[in-house]
This record gives sequence, structure tokens and C-alpha cells, in this order.
Amino acid sequence: MKTLKFKTNINCGGCVSKVTPFLNKQEGVESWEVDTANPNKILTIESDGVTEEDVKATLQKVGFKAEPVD
Repeated sequence: MKTLKFKTNINCGGCVSKVTPFLNKQEGVESWEVDTANPNKILTIESDGVTEEDVKATLQKVGFKAEPVD
């Protein structure tokens, strides 16, 4: 299992509920959460095979941005 972290523009509960169905059905995503209290709105994904590119593409479909952070 690998942990991926992204800086996003998912900044409220409404935004989280918008991305929820997409991240939940994304192949290779075991679990995820967004820290909306963090100024960088950090999305943390426990991955079982999903790539950074997959996550970025999924979020772009819904209208959000994600930049990988270390």
C-alpha cells in the first residue's frame, strides 16, 4: 500500500461530496481524505495501484486541481 498526497482546491464539504463518488469508484483507491482545515487542502490517498496521473485526471473531470506533494 502506498500513500499519495496532493495539494488541491477541494475546500469545503460541498466540494468533498462532489468528488466522493469519483474517488470511491477509482480503481486502486483504498481510502482517502481531504484536510480542508489545511491551507493547502491536502488530499491523502491510500493507494493499491492508482497513480498520481489517475488521481489528477479523475479530479480534473469533476473540475478540481491536484498537485502531488512529498
